[in-house]
Amino acid sequence: MPLTITAVKEVSLEESGLRPENATFVACLATILELDPREVPRPADGEDVAVGWTLTRWLGGRSLGLVPIADAASFRWAGPWIARIRPADGGETRAAVMYGVPSGVAWDPSGVTGVDGWRIEEGFALAALDVALAPPPLPEAPAGAGTVEAIHIAEAAGTPSEGIETVGALADRGLEGDRHVSGAGTFPSNLPGSALTLIEAEVCESFQPALRADEHRRNVVTRGIDLNALVGHEFTIGEVRCRGMRLCEPCTVVEGYASRPVLRELVHRGGLRADILVDGTISVGDQVRART
Repeated sequence: MPLTITAVKEVSLEESGLRPENATFVACLATILELDPREVPRPADGEDVAVGWTLTRWLGGRSLGLVPIADAASFRWAGPWIARIRPADGGETRAAVMYGVPSGVAWDPSGVTGVDGWRIEEGFALAALDVALAPPPLPEAPAGAGTVEAIHIAEAAGTPSEGIETVGALADRGLEGDRHVSGAGTFPSNLPGSALTLIEAEVCESFQPALRADEHRRNVVTRGIDLNALVGHEFTIGEVRCRGMRLCEPCTVVEGYASRPVLRELVHRGGLRADILVDGTISVGDQVRART
């Protein structure tokens, strides 16, 4: 089951019976695992919740472990991890869920990051004990078809997104005129999953006001198809063959463009990164469907 930070089972720190440092860590761990915090065992008094035996043994039973991060303040990860944060007033550390490349705060159960001056002191990534056994099965490709609702390109990182009706799609490169082709984007071009980005119109419309193209910065807006289910599958946009490579997860870059809190709400809803397999043309109104 995918992580759904937008619907976390938040814990009441006052009722947990734990010190705030441990209570927030347990709450963050439960958030990442999508569990009720009461399902996570309580550490003993004085025990370091991150490295003590209570959680270590319990996570081991799930074939998981917490890996300390060497330089947590600069850590970049396209997924959730837990940061230990020192509040601005210098009090006891609290835990928060971080997310993205670069990473930003996805959920802070104690609210200490709402005051400037906080800093990350430690970090922990939740990892599989045996990576070979960890990958989940691919989702089943969606059976129906969606449509292209809008197409956007931008010449370079930070330049305005331009809405267009039709665009040339270049195999292994991207859309003509876009920064992914020229190498002028925020992230490297010509790598797997860097040619094309898509997002669902339904996700954009779930924000108030709706998420605009200059905020989400994705190339293609679709309607009526589950983009997450295209990961690992070939699909077509009109006659252009593509392959879903990975989720286009949010980070502090997109939150900077949006100039409003969107990172948490976009986790696992930020769209799809795809490769373009053949040259062709993509137009507004084209069908988007999985290849069978």
